[in-house]
Amino acid sequence: MKKVILASQSPRRKELLQQVIKEFEVEAADIDERTIQERVMANGGGEPFLERAKTLVEHLAEEKAKKVLDTHPGALVIGADTIVVQDDQILGKPKDEEEAYAMLRSYAGRSHAVLTGFSIQTREKVVSRSVETEVRFFEWNGQMDREMKQYVASGSPMDKAGAYGIQEEAALWVAEIHGDYPNVIGLPVAYVNRALQEFFGQVALKKEVSGAGHLLNSLKDL
Repeated sequence: MKKVILASQSPRRKELLQQVIKEFEVEAADIDERTIQERVMANGGGEPFLERAKTLVEHLAEEKAKKVLDTHPGALVIGADTIVVQDDQILGKPKDEEEAYAMLRSYAGRSHAVLTGFSIQTREKVVSRSVETEVRFFEWNGQMDREMKQYVASGSPMDKAGAYGIQEEAALWVAEIHGDYPNVIGLPVAYVNRALQEFFGQVALKKEVSGAGHLLNSLKDL
């Protein structure tokens, strides 16, 4: 039996991954995200900013998974990282309420990209991907302003890339989504599911009797 570990303490990612894997452990990975971001974004050459950002989230996910795998060499580890990109800027978690409000205000009437990278790793193999979802907010108005200020005051934006969770009050401001919805929450679970199939092949993903909808209830064949 190969142990599965999610290299993230995000309750949202945990909830999404449970759609695919019934039993797994959770362990946060402490990595130097700023140094990785500076290195990747500086080495992009002539690539468009968005493409460099996609490379970045894959690298961050890989480093998180690798950090946990180093202490659990017999496990399968899944790492993930999410960022928001707008105007060739990366918007991570806000440092304070003022920055959170400024981020939310900047989305009004415009589109931004939510990028999530994920990496599935064992000692023998690594599969990494990035997924992009385009999100457009409604035009700014007084009601949105009041709702955003209440949302910021609640403290909820502070642990989220781009200062919002689309599954929370922020859903009230979203006019359109193009792409994978769970990706905006923090894990493109359908893409993870397909990557796991690629990782192991169909035999390893044979469905168990217990739990409809769980495609990876057991890794005993690995």
